[in-house]
Amino acid sequence: MDVRKLSDVTDYFVICTGNNRRQLRAIQRKLSHDLTPPGSPPPRAEGEEGSAWILLDFYDVVVHLFDPEAREFYDLELLWGDAPRVTWTRKRPKG
Repeated sequence: MDVRKLSDVTDYFVICTGNNRRQLRAIQRKLSHDLTPPGSPPPRAEGEEGSAWILLDFYDVVVHLFDPEAREFYDLELLWGDAPRVTWTRKRPKG
């Protein structure tokens, strides 16, 4: 979601659902590893072990990781309904 015109805190929200809390932690570790430049500190994270909602703050992008029930309950898509949706396409390596 493009929240640049709606938020002074970040430019984009990424909202993701994991099937269970173990999967949420795995997604958190993978994103933190893959998106943190070498030598940089990991992103700020909120959400205790076993939490149904984990937030990763990459400054320009904030990633919200939810289990299905928490995503439905908090419904960020409705709360930030004025934010344009951004279509994400995975870039495949050449070769």
